[in-house]
Amino acid sequence: MRAWTTTVPAVLLLLLGVALAGDDKGGKPAKPADPAAKDAEPPDPDIQDLRAGGDEKKRYLVHGPKAADAKEVKGAKDGGRPALYVLPGGTGDETFKGFVKAIRNTALTDDWLAVQLVSVKWRDDQVSVWPIEKNPARDQKFTTEEFFAAVHKDVTKAYKIDPKRVFMLGWSSGGPPTWSICLQPKTPVVGAYVAMSVFRPQWMPKVEGVKGRPFFIDHSPQDETCAFAMAEQARDTLKKAGAVVDFVTYGGGHGWNGDRWGRIKKGMEFLTKNAPK
Repeated sequence: MRAWTTTVPAVLLLLLGVALAGDDKGGKPAKPADPAAKDAEPPDPDIQDLRAGGDEKKRYLVHGPKAADAKEVKGAKDGGRPALYVLPGGTGDETFKGFVKAIRNTALTDDWLAVQLVSVKWRDDQVSVWPIEKNPARDQKFTTEEFFAAVHKDVTKAYKIDPKRVFMLGWSSGGPPTWSICLQPKTPVVGAYVAMSVFRPQWMPKVEGVKGRPFFIDHSPQDETCAFAMAEQARDTLKKAGAVVDFVTYGGGHGWNGDRWGRIKKGMEFLTKNAPK
């Protein structure tokens, strides 16, 4: 009996030590795939959980007034309501809805819709979070470009959207599909905010038709996940093609470090101000 009483505390201490040790690669607590994930919230009754075209795989979340209440919100008339389509980084799943909600509440006015696409996992070994036309995933049924088109079709049926104020925001893994969608020859997207992401011309349409369109690029020089040089390449390529580009930097490496809300608000103001008239 005495041996049992001394062993149990020892076992408990051992388990506590394992819990505090974190991962097995460096003894540090495991970090989320994307810093923005810590802003995730439980299910919110004010967020509409929808499916584009009735397809269960084409899931999207609308942050903003319901279509039935749209006329009651200031700014809903005139040319229509502005829309921001969001492609989250990291896993791209619904856990970022709290972060997207905070973007709408912090950086946008009440007349805006923030439409968050939820990434699809086609296979357990899938590498690309957001499969696109030039970087597909095995067994996919549709590309992210097609996914966006279906969502935009649904949104414009439910709301009066101002075609001059349709923007995108993508960060990290959400950057490549944002570039691909925004650079399509007949895209409805006027401008985009891309943060901490890669710029790979081989994954994108040709950079044409961007003259006069705004792009806000946000990247950290210390980013070891997505090379800073790629952000500089994006800036230079777009400027050469005639786009209006604002390029901002922050410290701390990959992630929404520093004054993220201030930068997002500044970025959205830049896109809105410089949208083609």
